[in-house]
Amino acid sequence: MRTTIKGLLAAVVISATTLGVARAEFPERTVELVHPWGPGNAMSVSQIIAKAMGEELGENMPVISVPGAAGTKGQIMAMERPADGYTVFDGYVAPLLLQPILGNADWDFRDFKPLHAAVSNAFAIGGRADETRWSSFEGMMEYGKENPGALRYSSGTRNNLPHMVIAKVLQSYGVVAQNVPYTQDGNAVKDLKSGILDFSFVNVGDYKADPAAFEILLVMSELPGAKASYDDAPAITDLELDLNLSGLGPMGWTWWIVHPDTPEDVTATLRDAMETAMKRPDVQEAIERVGFVPLEWDHTQYEEILSSVQSQLEAMGNALIWEEEQLHSLDR
Repeated sequence: MRTTIKGLLAAVVISATTLGVARAEFPERTVELVHPWGPGNAMSVSQIIAKAMGEELGENMPVISVPGAAGTKGQIMAMERPADGYTVFDGYVAPLLLQPILGNADWDFRDFKPLHAAVSNAFAIGGRADETRWSSFEGMMEYGKENPGALRYSSGTRNNLPHMVIAKVLQSYGVVAQNVPYTQDGNAVKDLKSGILDFSFVNVGDYKADPAAFEILLVMSELPGAKASYDDAPAITDLELDLNLSGLGPMGWTWWIVHPDTPEDVTATLRDAMETAMKRPDVQEAIERVGFVPLEWDHTQYEEILSSVQSQLEAMGNALIWEEEQLHSLDR
């Protein structure tokens, strides 16, 4: 069933002023952050930021995990709540941009009010540490050109962000490879180590847990902090070929947002608190220890940056179609 939210955003929000009661100074109680995934590194990073933001607001800011439907379940729940600023959504790329592009949600990122960019969690293309057929990403691409369809890789599930990015990279090199889907990322990592897969997407958590198990071939980010998270492995900026992947396009990230009807003064208070929290050295250091990269962009840059990502995601969607067509042609 197609996920919808425009109807929810159009719902009447009864404010305190409507009832003839003066609104108290915000905040006067707990502000909740709705996180669209289960427990893990991403949630830990959100808890770091939320704790600091709560300190700036003078109220607790717990993180509520609401996983499901590729992140859209949490987004719908957050936007169903009153537009009073007491609910903030942890707007990852999947629910905010990717699912609408795939036709699984009817909203646009412009339907929400941004507070501030939070973090990026760039992934990498990794191979086995004992690989002998190639020693670099370019070497693997040469092998792929000479052996169409022979390379096997995994992005986890199909049609997710890593799949779209990897398909775009392969298309840029004219390399046809087979994507093997997995319901759990850990299983893909096991098959990569055992040689069933030739390469795979590797998230920073898997890498930090066992860096000796991987040969990181390409970090999918331009950010120096992302490159550092993978111990200065080669990144897309090191390639001679322009992949037309820039900014936040080729990586996971989150931008915290609120209901569009949130009062301007409340929104301003939340924005100031998050901006201050994100600039704190203790917060930045804690984020980097997990392997994520703190982002510095504020709400004024939201539309410009996300418009660019949206365009890149649409191009990556075309790469998925290209990959499927090429694999079918090999079967004939």
